[in-house]
Amino acid sequence: MTVGEPGDRRPGPGAYARELWEAVVAGDEYAATRTALAALDAGLGAESVLLDVIGAVQRKVGVEWAANRMSVAGEHAATAINDRVIAVIAHHGEPPRAEPPRGRLTVACVDGEWHALPARLLAEVLKLRGWRVDYLGAQVPAPHLIAHLHRTGPEAVALSGSLATRLPTAHATIMACQGAGVPVLVGGAAFGPDGRYARLLHADAWAPDARAAADRLADDPLPPPRPVRRAVDDLPHLADQEYTRVSEAAPRLVEAVLDGLERRLPETAGLSGGRRRELAEEIAHLVDYLAAALYTDDAELFTGYVLWTAGVSAARDADAHHLPTALDVLDGQLGDCPRTRRLLDRARRAAGPAPTPASGGGDPARPADADPGREPGR
Repeated sequence: MTVGEPGDRRPGPGAYARELWEAVVAGDEYAATRTALAALDAGLGAESVLLDVIGAVQRKVGVEWAANRMSVAGEHAATAINDRVIAVIAHHGEPPRAEPPRGRLTVACVDGEWHALPARLLAEVLKLRGWRVDYLGAQVPAPHLIAHLHRTGPEAVALSGSLATRLPTAHATIMACQGAGVPVLVGGAAFGPDGRYARLLHADAWAPDARAAADRLADDPLPPPRPVRRAVDDLPHLADQEYTRVSEAAPRLVEAVLDGLERRLPETAGLSGGRRRELAEEIAHLVDYLAAALYTDDAELFTGYVLWTAGVSAARDADAHHLPTALDVLDGQLGDCPRTRRLLDRARRAAGPAPTPASGGGDPARPADADPGREPGR
């Protein structure tokens, strides 16, 4: 029986999420829209449709991609369909009141953050809760965000980030907003499942999901923002300049790792074209996560990414034995950076020893029970 047919007595959001998933996988935008509207017509609240149906499907999209059961193109297509369904839900029923009883908020993604759907869901939930919301979308440069704040004077900024590599940019944006006199609530996987990086970067509030964020904003005004300061005031370890050195040297480090892999692992020497570009992108992500771990001084962030990458490679029947070798090369390039070397050493021990050229690599270096799961900070 199709969800929402007569005789199907008030199914819960899980039933609609399953039907929406089928429509999304089939690339059927019209079926997806019909499912969401049927959920509304059956009495499911708009907030539940947004978070418990569309949001649940979007989370599954990420899990299926990581497990290699969905392609990158399929992931993008599914996200695009979900985004269009959100637009239909947002304009369904009565238009919002001209004068919301609450106030004005700005919702935006960190500069460089393209995963905009979580922020879009939050914006729509806040509108349902009676706020006037300026939704600025993906990757909003801090200067443009600050100009918007000066022009509109919102009660708060809700800043979304999915990738931990954006944490340095997020920190700069948080400080800029606070310097403009506007408190900042942050959310998204980038800030850690327990909000540890939100606290580290001195955001004014953190929420684990859109519903909790809306509840937090409804409870009380956010505290007055912290005074103007520098990044090193929040993170004294940045005084060693190791984060700056690694982030500024990133392109050179990527080339050094590629060269080292070609010399030490013969199977990488023959790579060309698209496969070499993919390897270069993977190494670039590795260096970006190393920089983020240096910024936060959190070894677990980097080690978690290394193990996640190995798990994703295994799900794709691809070798990840180059990872320990890449870590060795980075260690050689950054030998005079003690904090960096500690991060690399911990990740190397977790990933296993680097193969010798004669070994041919063997199995991906990961625990036998490792699960690709979700990228750390995604």
